[in-house]
Amino acid sequence: MNLIKTPEEIDIMAKGGRILATVLKEIEKMVRPGITTLELDKVAEALILKLGAKPAFKGYENFPYSLCTSVNENVVHGYPSNTPLKEGDIVGLDLGVLYKGYNTDMAVTVAVGEISFEAKRLLMVTKKSLRIGIKKARDGITVGDIGNTIQRYVEDQGYGVVRSLCGHGIGKEIHEDPYVPNFGKRHTGIQLKEGMVICIEPMVTAGDYNLKKSDDGYGFATCDGSLAAHFEHTIVITKDGCRVLTSI
Repeated sequence: MNLIKTPEEIDIMAKGGRILATVLKEIEKMVRPGITTLELDKVAEALILKLGAKPAFKGYENFPYSLCTSVNENVVHGYPSNTPLKEGDIVGLDLGVLYKGYNTDMAVTVAVGEISFEAKRLLMVTKKSLRIGIKKARDGITVGDIGNTIQRYVEDQGYGVVRSLCGHGIGKEIHEDPYVPNFGKRHTGIQLKEGMVICIEPMVTAGDYNLKKSDDGYGFATCDGSLAAHFEHTIVITKDGCRVLTSI
């Protein structure tokens, strides 16, 4: 597999990324107490199709929906359901788009109504850890450099960094090389090169970072029941740093 994307491939992925960011922004606006994640999934799929793309996750490893929804202690890959969201919940929204043969991937974690101070802080730290990871990414560094930067910041804030799941390369496949962990040692792992497209996606827990299967049998949740948050962008490595492809 060629890890370096051509300018033409990157242009296609940027267009797909804009579609993805547009859809996820609309879904984020819909989150409120009383709405179900199944409703969010249906709207997400309809918007993706309307904008000329396809849902990347639907059918991937038998996942039957377009949107992954992970509530409270659920970290990632949760099934949408008919259970209404409640005031004080947090919900992870993870969405992928397939556009002209290329995938992009993005995630946010959103407050449902008014949430606790601790939940707000968890979201703030996780979102900032993604920004820090993106800022670190550039030609010549290793994936371990990114993971170490994210880990040191998150753990300094008193939170856990998930070890059993990580970011990844992306392109014609949703998950490609290289693996992009959110922890690790500097100067280890694959060296990033101009033209590589990767997903950086910190998954942060308020308690212990160990995970178990969610009740739906597909997603992952914290073993200790602590809250978890997840943010993700698709980026391309450039000569002078990186460019976020999943932005409007």
